[in-house]
Amino acid sequence: MNKHMLRLLASVRFSFALAVSSVLLAGAQASAQCPELTSGLERPLGITQTNQDNLLVAETGTAAPNTGRISIVDLNGNRRTLLAGLPSGINDVNEPSGPAGLFMRGRTLYAAIGVGDVGRPGPFPGTAVPNPNPPSSPIFSSVLAIHFSADVEKSTEGFTLSLPDQQALSRGEKVTLSNDGDNIEIKLVANFPDFTPNPLPFFPGNVRLSNPFDLVVVADQIYFTDGGQNMVRRVHIPTGSFSTLVAFPNIPNPLFGTIGGPFLEAVPTGIRYSDGQLLVTLFRGFPFPAGASQVQTIDPSTAAQAPFITGLKTAIDVLPIREGDDTDYLALQHASGPGPLITPPGLVLRFETPSVPPTLVANCLVRPTSMTLDKKTGTLYVTELVTGRIVAIPVAP
Repeated sequence: MNKHMLRLLASVRFSFALAVSSVLLAGAQASAQCPELTSGLERPLGITQTNQDNLLVAETGTAAPNTGRISIVDLNGNRRTLLAGLPSGINDVNEPSGPAGLFMRGRTLYAAIGVGDVGRPGPFPGTAVPNPNPPSSPIFSSVLAIHFSADVEKSTEGFTLSLPDQQALSRGEKVTLSNDGDNIEIKLVANFPDFTPNPLPFFPGNVRLSNPFDLVVVADQIYFTDGGQNMVRRVHIPTGSFSTLVAFPNIPNPLFGTIGGPFLEAVPTGIRYSDGQLLVTLFRGFPFPAGASQVQTIDPSTAAQAPFITGLKTAIDVLPIREGDDTDYLALQHASGPGPLITPPGLVLRFETPSVPPTLVANCLVRPTSMTLDKKTGTLYVTELVTGRIVAIPVAP
């Protein structure tokens, strides 16, 4: 059996297993440098802000099934539950997988749901097989539309989605939950294949799992990144039909011969829309060589793509900041330490243009996952995966 092939197969899933097991010695220092807004969140992956100034946070959940949650966090750090009982399950690298990216338009919140426990580790490193047991939810690898009023946002003590509710959603039914006179409506916009066949010469039963990570809404389309399938997909909101916009190829691993296989997978993560273009961060896979990660532009009408911000390491989100006719770009790096693998700290970098060296905004983060900017106060709110925190970072105009 080809050793290099096995290393390649292990690239993405093995990398996250390594990251989870690492001890972040910089944690105490990071806490001192990055002001904490709140803590105690359950592996937050996505964050956005409403027109009521609250933060909405997608939490992947705990080891228990269907403990995914979306929380409301006010700007004083007080947390309330908006919606609990969302799909989550332990994935093929023994991590919770559930709610991920969020996008708010009007009073409707769109939420990406990860792959959950539909797959299990295969017999060889880096391989996967379908879960022989029924998954914890029928709506993993999906996008939900959650509609709630401003009054609900201000006062709700939370709603809980049951497994029968999830089953109703999977059948295309709209679910309305009530609590003390408050109502929230939930609809399944699209349910994607949980995996696709990926046969190998030495293991024909191998599959490639999906993993929706982040999303953005443009007109009547949702564009979302699938870090497992290495693609950007689009969904037509009125019909729920979906298609592949871009499939990212592997690139050569510059550290091959020292560590890792011959190629790196794209692993698209964050996605935004700016000046008619999609901006997508390509996290890249194990062993995370410095300079291999980047921000890519994609024309949603033609699918043409090009490098935009290059030379990064573990880029996980990007945020355009527009002031008049000028646009700067914030790039969030999950880790930036020297050498291969995932080592702290996480960074926020500010680019006035993609070709000019960036300004360092923050180097005090512990495995950050997503960010949103409060334009009224100039405060950047960043979620941290393992610490369960949101940190608040002042950003100059």
